[in-house]
Amino acid sequence: MFPLTLNSQKEDFKLSDLSFAERVIYWSIVLTPLWWLLGIQTLFYPAVVIGLLLMSFNLDKLVRTSVPASAWAWLVMSIVMLWTAMIGLSNFNFEFTKVASTLVTFFKSYFLIFACLVIPLGSQLRVQVITRAVAWMAVGYLIAIALQLIMLFGGIELEPFFPPIAELIPGNKSLIVWFCAFWEPFFGITLPRSVLYTPDPPIPGICGLLCLFICFGESNPRLRQFALAGSLASLLISHSRLALVCLFLAIVVKISFRSFFARQASLWLFSLTALLSSLWGITLTAFLNKPLEIFHSARPASSKDREFVIHKTMEAWQESPWLGWGIPQGTAKWYTYEITLGSFSTYSAVLYLHGIIGFIFFIAALGFTLSDFWQPAVEGNELCKQAFATLLALYVFMQGLPLSWIAVYIWFFFLWLGAILAETQNENYSSVSRWEQLSKKG
Repeated sequence: MFPLTLNSQKEDFKLSDLSFAERVIYWSIVLTPLWWLLGIQTLFYPAVVIGLLLMSFNLDKLVRTSVPASAWAWLVMSIVMLWTAMIGLSNFNFEFTKVASTLVTFFKSYFLIFACLVIPLGSQLRVQVITRAVAWMAVGYLIAIALQLIMLFGGIELEPFFPPIAELIPGNKSLIVWFCAFWEPFFGITLPRSVLYTPDPPIPGICGLLCLFICFGESNPRLRQFALAGSLASLLISHSRLALVCLFLAIVVKISFRSFFARQASLWLFSLTALLSSLWGITLTAFLNKPLEIFHSARPASSKDREFVIHKTMEAWQESPWLGWGIPQGTAKWYTYEITLGSFSTYSAVLYLHGIIGFIFFIAALGFTLSDFWQPAVEGNELCKQAFATLLALYVFMQGLPLSWIAVYIWFFFLWLGAILAETQNENYSSVSRWEQLSKKG
């Protein structure tokens, strides 16, 4: 289903052969549990990526290099984010803590995405190196989940702790290290659940999904098997309903690139759905609402929480529709606790924080990123097919959590995308050069 494509993917490599950038990225990904235990993930990853970006910056090379439209789009989006945030901070007279928190959010969200897409263009950063690092990280998922399940069934419980270094990070204190699984109902069945190396259980779901598609490109068969197992384990233990739906969507999109029948299947499926709904005497909307009822029944309390906060977020956005609020400035009270507005759904959060203007630039960034992979995918590039499919899955998943929050936990995915674009660009350049040489000989 997911064959390898680039020749470089089929060739193994040694750690001694890595460039400086590859070595830094490789160990930054592999040692993810260490950065989690130290409580420095939200600062460490942006520091690594932006540091490499500055080291590889070369104005002459930048002028001669064709930077993908998606990278420019994310840069513009990050600037719009900073602009609207400054407007919001002016209402608080630019309090130091709020300014520091906003800057951290800036560097670990949209600007981080831009940097990840651009770094492979200026540094030697091969797809296979990122793939190998992600594979080992996924194996780490498998080991961590196995240990947590053993502790859960053995009745061993470790107290969560807040790393001392994390005290230096301004903003939301969501860096508590909690190395344990817990029981929680899912579709009426009580099953183990875990947050792994993240602050929220759904995040391991999208991490597992992205790792799954990346690790299909791992050249070592044994490592690939364990990595795929770890990715699936992360996806399942997250209890993320949306991540499971996105997995199915990504697989369907990936298959659709390879099969004419699959491309036509969506039309036939829609026609069949309309036919069945008419035969059963129900409206098409009611027919389509049935899966949603099943989706919400898995964890009804969670669905109500999200629906309530999104509704309150949209109400607040209507008070400042064009430029938004810049920074979170309100909460929604749900029973006995307060939830920050914009905590769920990337799309409502972008509207709330950056208004209609920011939303337009955000949708443009999403569209340009997809379009950069579309043509190579149609032409048969397998990695671009997988990138396109996982991007669509991520766009759907973002309805559940803000991208500005989860980007720092899936930074490896954007690096992978950037490396694919760089290798695809190099392949096209090599093809053009060979054609020019043949033309001159002719």
